Amino acid sequence: MSGSRLMRAIRVGEFGGPSVLRLCSDVTVPQPGHRQVLIRVHACGVNPVETYIRAGTYARKPTLPYTPGTDVAGVVETIGEGVTAVKAGDRVFTTATVSGGYAEYTVAADDCVHKLPDALDYTQGAALGIPYFTAYRALVHKAHIKAGETVLIHGASGGVGVAACQLSRALGLKVLGTAGTPEGMKLVLQNGAHLAFNHREKDYTDKIMEATEGKGIDVIVEMLSNVNLSKDLQMLAYGGRVAIVGCRGSIEINPRDIMAKESSIVGVVLFFSAPEEQKECAALLYAGMESGWLKPVVGSQFPLDKAAQAHHDIIECPGAAGKMVLTM
Repeated sequence: MSGSRLMRAIRVGEFGGPSVLRLCSDVTVPQPGHRQVLIRVHACGVNPVETYIRAGTYARKPTLPYTPGTDVAGVVETIGEGVTAVKAGDRVFTTATVSGGYAEYTVAADDCVHKLPDALDYTQGAALGIPYFTAYRALVHKAHIKAGETVLIHGASGGVGVAACQLSRALGLKVLGTAGTPEGMKLVLQNGAHLAFNHREKDYTDKIMEATEGKGIDVIVEMLSNVNLSKDLQMLAYGGRVAIVGCRGSIEINPRDIMAKESSIVGVVLFFSAPEEQKECAALLYAGMESGWLKPVVGSQFPLDKAAQAHHDIIECPGAAGKMVLTM
């Protein structure tokens, strides 16, 4: 039935700058295969990693042409054979797609499709998948946080940052967050941080150390490691961990800073999470949505035909405030 239908979608035919994101209105609506779900997309999250993939600088390069986008929210249109968890008409969000999310319809594997609670709208649903699952993986599976520890969310006002603040507070941590604008700092405090710092101020790391009474930070969730990693290592407490979520280049560090604290640096990539890890994360997120502490913050919204502008802004515009979303 869907095979002959056409839809609008963003297609990337070559790696390069934001202008390679082209809106096409004659893309065939994909068909769900075995254990796949066809979703009518209402909103799709925009993530920095999608700009690196588009530029051709990321470790994984998709086969051209392709449609970007992983975390969509929408309504199940049809289901493939073997799908039991959702049915046509269900409101859902995804943590990954097969055919790409910058489109009016997308196909996703059923284990990446989760029901969207009625309390959240579609733009909030599009702010769940990558940010919250990444934040949980960083905090729980990689940094092995314990209640009572102090966590610094370095870059706390963006999609993953807000998610990490809310999760950290719910999991019993003392939460410090940084942002680059007064608005961002306010947002961080409204979403679970006990204290907020402006990472554009020269002496902000001194203020963070003062806030810990010189003890240092147990866990740092790092969004811009190519700028901050050396400072992070110096702010850690003994046995501290840095979980690297984001990086845009290289940086020089002194391994002595790691030896002196017996600290560790660990990378975080959601792509590698096992199905049982995703299930565990989803269970906690549903608990958060039910009890009300999990509230995605939506930032800039762009229509599908402004995807190139969204890719420009997410990298070039300073001072993130919530999750950037495309709307259909």
